[in-house]
Amino acid sequence: MSDNNQKAPPVLGWEEWVSLSDLSLPAIKAKVDTGARTSALHAVAIEPFGTDKNPQVRFIMHPDPADPTVEVVCSAKIIDRRNVTSSNGVSELRYVIRSKIAVGGRSWPIDISLTNRETMGYRMLLGRSAIPDDISVRPGTSFQQPVLTYDVYRKKQGRRSIPKRPLRIGILTQSPNNYSNRRMIEAAEARGHVIDCIYTSRCYMAINAHKPDVHYDGKPLPRYDAIIPRIGTSLTFYGMAVVRQFEAMGTYCLNNAAPIGASRDKLLAHQVLSQHGLGMPTTAFAKSSHDTKGILDLVGGAPVVVKLLESTQGKGVVLADSRKGASAIVDAFRGLNAHFLVQEFVKEAGGSDLRCFVVDGKVVGAMMRTAAEGDFRSNVHQGGSVKKVRLTKEERRASIRAAKILKLNVAGVDILRSNDGPKILEVNSSPGLEGIEKATGKDIAGEIITCIENNVRTVFRTGRK
Repeated sequence: MSDNNQKAPPVLGWEEWVSLSDLSLPAIKAKVDTGARTSALHAVAIEPFGTDKNPQVRFIMHPDPADPTVEVVCSAKIIDRRNVTSSNGVSELRYVIRSKIAVGGRSWPIDISLTNRETMGYRMLLGRSAIPDDISVRPGTSFQQPVLTYDVYRKKQGRRSIPKRPLRIGILTQSPNNYSNRRMIEAAEARGHVIDCIYTSRCYMAINAHKPDVHYDGKPLPRYDAIIPRIGTSLTFYGMAVVRQFEAMGTYCLNNAAPIGASRDKLLAHQVLSQHGLGMPTTAFAKSSHDTKGILDLVGGAPVVVKLLESTQGKGVVLADSRKGASAIVDAFRGLNAHFLVQEFVKEAGGSDLRCFVVDGKVVGAMMRTAAEGDFRSNVHQGGSVKKVRLTKEERRASIRAAKILKLNVAGVDILRSNDGPKILEVNSSPGLEGIEKATGKDIAGEIITCIENNVRTVFRTGRK
C-alpha cells in the first residue's frame, strides 16, 4: 500500500470525546493537556484487591459530571503505584492502571492514574505521555474528532456489549477445598478474576436501610461483584439470610436466596413444577396422618420410594418393595415426627437417572447416574456410577423449564426416564461438578464463570442527585 493511501493520524483539540472500552466507559469528555505528563481518571470508592502476583483495583466512575446518579463500576490490573503531583502542586500517591483508549478511529494502550476529580470540569485528563508522537494537538481548537454522548450509559446493555473486566467473586461454602470449589477458583483465575472462599457460618450481618453489610472475622467484607452460594443443607436457613444480605448490597448472586429455598423445599418444588405441567413421579405428602393405606394408594401401591423432605445425596431415601414394608417405613418416619414424601417407583428407569446441568438457561452437560449393585439410589455419594448421556429434546426442554420456573441460574435437574416421558425427581441449587465434568469432559466450572461475566452489572442508576 502506498503512503498516499494510508490514513492520516488524528488531530486532537484541547478537549475531546474518548472511549475506554476495557473499563466499560464508552464515552468520556477528556481535557487534553500536553503540559501534564500523567493521564488521570476520575475514581471514587477505590479498593485494591487480589494477590501480590495479581493485584487488581476496583473503583466507581461517574462519567457524566452533570448526572452523578450514573455510576460505572470499573476494575483493572494495577501496574504501579506512584506519587503524582497535580497542577496546583499537591502530591498524591495513586494507583496506576492500563487501558486502551479510542479516539478518532484509532486505539492504543495508555497508563492512567486514579484520583477523585469530582471538582474538576473533566472526568479525564489526557497527558502528553499518553499521546503518540504522530498525533498532533491544536490547543486552540475543540473536538476535532467525532462527538459522543452520555446517553450510551442510559441504554440497556446487551450481553455482547459487556466487556470482560476483572471481577471480585466470593464463594459461600463450608468446604473450600472440595472439587467443585477448586475448579471454580481455577476457572475464575484463568480468566483474570479474583475469587475468595467465605465460610458461610462465620458471616454475620448489619441489617439496616442505608448501609447493609456482611461482616466476617471482625470486619466488613469487601464489595464483591458476584457471590456463588454453595450452601449445605444444614445451613440452608442461615445461608439464605447471608445471600439475601448480599442481594441487598447490590451484589450479583449466582442463585438468589428465594430460589435456593424453593429448590431445597422438595414439597414446594414439586407443587410449583406440577402447576406448570412438568412430569414428575406421582407423589403423596404426609406428616402425622394414620391413613397409611390411603397414602400408598395415592401413588399406586408398592413398590414406593419414601424420602424425608430434607433428604440430600440419597440420605433419608428408602425403597419399599411391598405394601407391608412401605407401611413399616411410613410408621417409622411418622414416629420421628418428620415430614416425608411417598413417591411411585419408576421401575423402567432401571436404577438410573439423568443429571442435567443447566447454566444460564441452557444445558451445558448431562450424565446418567446408575445405582451400585444392590442399591436403587443413583447418587454418586452412595456409590453410583456415571457416564455421559445424550438427552432427548423433551428431556432437555424439561430440565431448562424446571430451572427457569424455580428461577435458578445454575441447577442440577435430576430426571427419570419413564414410559410416560421424562419425570423430574429433584432440582438441586448447588450441584456438584466432579461427576459431571469427569463424565462429560466439559469445563462446567468455566460455564459458571461465563454466566457470572454475562450477568454482573457494570452501569448503575443510583437515583440520588
